[in-house]
Amino acid sequence: MDSIQVTGIRCYGYTGYLPEEQVLGQWFEVDLTLWLDLAPAAKSDDITDTFDYREAIFLVKDMIKNSKFALVEKLVDAIANKILSLDKIHQVQVKLSKPGAPIPDFGGRITLDITRSLDNVS
Repeated sequence: MDSIQVTGIRCYGYTGYLPEEQVLGQWFEVDLTLWLDLAPAAKSDDITDTFDYREAIFLVKDMIKNSKFALVEKLVDAIANKILSLDKIHQVQVKLSKPGAPIPDFGGRITLDITRSLDNVS
């Protein structure tokens, strides 16, 4: 199966366990791997034969901006399931990072990495 990688989708959102995360918000970063058959587009050179990845970027930004979940696990799963509902996508990997996790004396990032396919949509 072929894939398209879309990396560095950055957006401000309000998902988080702590009350200040849901009120003040924070930055999220998302990387996607989208599995689909690229052969038809390679033969035709026609965008209608592939997946327009701008749709995935818009969807991810919309989900982050407008969702308010307590857990990032819920957000990353919701993003994966929404992407799987799009035409031509057979499987998706979503890596969602919180670059500035509100943890004292921690300057790193928290990243969740899930893979979902049409066979295991939750």
